[in-house]
Amino acid sequence: VQLVESGGGSVQAGGSLRLSCVASDTYTFSTYCMGWFRQAPGKEREVVAAIYLGGDGTFYSDSVKGRFTISKDNVKTTIYLQMKSLKPEDTALYYCAAADVPFRCGLGSALYYYWGQGTQVTVS
Repeated sequence: VQLVESGGGSVQAGGSLRLSCVASDTYTFSTYCMGWFRQAPGKEREVVAAIYLGGDGTFYSDSVKGRFTISKDNVKTTIYLQMKSLKPEDTALYYCAAADVPFRCGLGSALYYYWGQGTQVTVS
């Protein structure tokens, strides 16, 4: 399974960005969970949001709740992360991740097995 992120960039505080993550067609998209994680320099990787591809479930970390929205397009095997009201502390390398256990979803990193290469988000 390959995950390819895009959409990162540099933006001023208060601005918006939308990240995309395309999963290869070898992934049974509708059965699993996918999420977004981020890692800032010198900090541990943290979960941002997750979405269950087989239903309507979404999950957010407290740090982004109300500002970020995760969504999906099952036909395009793509998930998105719409980020608004960005803050300098949102600066990080953002990773897309996909679970390998079906019918489970959440913010626990142990659930995720496949990872993308990351896309940089810089907020100044």
